[in-house]
Amino acid sequence: MDTAYVLEATEEHMRELLSGEASGHDWYHTARVRKLARRIGAAEGADMFTVECAAMLHDISDWKLNGGDTAAGGRSAREFLERVGAPPQHVDHIASIISSMDYKGAGVEVIMPTLEGKVVFDADKLDAIGAIGIARTFAYGGAKGRPIYDPAIPPTMHATFEEYRSKQSHTINHFYEKLLLLKDRMQTPTGRTIALERHEYMQGFIDRFHAEWEGRE
Repeated sequence: MDTAYVLEATEEHMRELLSGEASGHDWYHTARVRKLARRIGAAEGADMFTVECAAMLHDISDWKLNGGDTAAGGRSAREFLERVGAPPQHVDHIASIISSMDYKGAGVEVIMPTLEGKVVFDADKLDAIGAIGIARTFAYGGAKGRPIYDPAIPPTMHATFEEYRSKQSHTINHFYEKLLLLKDRMQTPTGRTIALERHEYMQGFIDRFHAEWEGRE
């Protein structure tokens, strides 16, 4: 297998597919996830070809943006990888990673069964926290027409994936319902280490936001 060709073709495909995407799930998000996945994967001893392909393809068809089809990501990744000649064992593994790595709600635990899946899961979730995570959260909220904040609507700790995917709220609630929980959802030692500082930065932002909202900064 010509791994360099598959990686090059994957990058080209995803650059084109995600061009102009404005919800925070653009090519630059994918490129950052790839960089983080390389960093984590190298530290954890993962298969780097699988990690890089899965990182680049993880948003090939996100259910949040495709009308709610949760199976489309793995299916689309499989079709693409078969088309560019990736070996079946890699295709199966990468499609499986993409199919199972979504955050499913505060009350739903996601455990990736392989090291490569854990690496890509952590890389994707790390790009949802910290300074870039804050920026992406408001970009997504704006793209979906959500208000910034409504103090009359408290966060919901969704007990099921169906509840999480079907209910919408204001953007600040997303921090409590997902982003501030991700530090404790990391699945690799390297991911947990990186998450700590990003989490603290994000918590500081939320504290400052509420202080300014109340006029007591």
